[in-house]
Amino acid sequence: MSETNNNIPATMRAAVYREVNDVRVETVPVPVNADGSIGEGEVLVRIDTCGICGTDLKKIHSGSHSAPRIFGHEMAGTIAMVGDGVMGFAVGDRVMAYHHIPCGQCYYCRKQTFAQCETYKKVGCTAGFAAAGGGFAEYIRVMDWIVGREGKTAGLVKIPEDIPLEQASFIEPVNTCYKAVRQLRLQTDETVLVMGQGPIGILLAALAKRTGATVLTSDLYAERHAIAAKFGLDRPLGARGDVVAAAKEATEGRGADVALVAVGADTLIRTAMEAIRPGGRVMLFASTQHGETLFDPAAVCMDEKTLMGSYSASVTINDDVAKLVFEGYRDGSFDLTRLISHRYSLEDAVAAIDLASHPQADSMKIVIKP
Repeated sequence: MSETNNNIPATMRAAVYREVNDVRVETVPVPVNADGSIGEGEVLVRIDTCGICGTDLKKIHSGSHSAPRIFGHEMAGTIAMVGDGVMGFAVGDRVMAYHHIPCGQCYYCRKQTFAQCETYKKVGCTAGFAAAGGGFAEYIRVMDWIVGREGKTAGLVKIPEDIPLEQASFIEPVNTCYKAVRQLRLQTDETVLVMGQGPIGILLAALAKRTGATVLTSDLYAERHAIAAKFGLDRPLGARGDVVAAAKEATEGRGADVALVAVGADTLIRTAMEAIRPGGRVMLFASTQHGETLFDPAAVCMDEKTLMGSYSASVTINDDVAKLVFEGYRDGSFDLTRLISHRYSLEDAVAAIDLASHPQADSMKIVIKP
């Protein structure tokens, strides 16, 4: 039986992508059916917090997606309506929603390469128009394959009362970072160089440090290293200097075991390859736009260096990530609200997107609060 909050309005405010570099705050319909209902197995969520992700910005500035759309996928809020057949969730529950969940049955799912699953590539959360996450709006509609079936949850995660929704909004990006770090299979005697100390770089570095590995970080801004230090990242390298030489100096001349590239600058790939030891690994995390770059192929063949990548989230670690985010907040070791530098209202979403597109030394995670 469906359940609803009777205070749901007919319209809402949203930051709507209209064309390349053009986002406008508009009044749009709340994403429900014409009769005010939602579909079987679906929920409607009132958004409290939505972080601005680099992939949102790339879509806005590159024109890779058709318009109109409402982006935003690092989101948390409160359930305002529950459709027929939903089990385990009720109006008033505090939740975060993954916008991608795989089918679990196709070839790619069997190989646990979930981001290549055709169902995974479908976006399961919308604020209207073509589904695009929808977190830059007051309400989102969460599709049935995200909510889960027969009482088994898939991509909708309940948030305990003692966890701020701002902390919960980091669950999806933490999953993507945790997936990458797990893929590296770090050992305690290894040294990891994380290039870039924006919010994602800090998440990657902090998660790498939790494995017991030694973590070096590089960034252009001392202000970012100061924030990273709050997460125990105390081996900063100045990105304006010779990062390759510094990485080798820190590792008895070998080079780092791993270089994790957390910024989408293709020129850094060669630097990363030079900064690792023979037999080391370079993990690309932010190279989400097609392009070309140069590196020495003999470094892969003769020096046995590995160039690898990791993209998006893994459903197999949803529970581990939620536990990490919740317990890390409770014990203070992983309080991600410390990464938030700017909070904007939905009415000021255009300014928020502009700042996120032109990061400053003192800007880290920028969130929109509808």
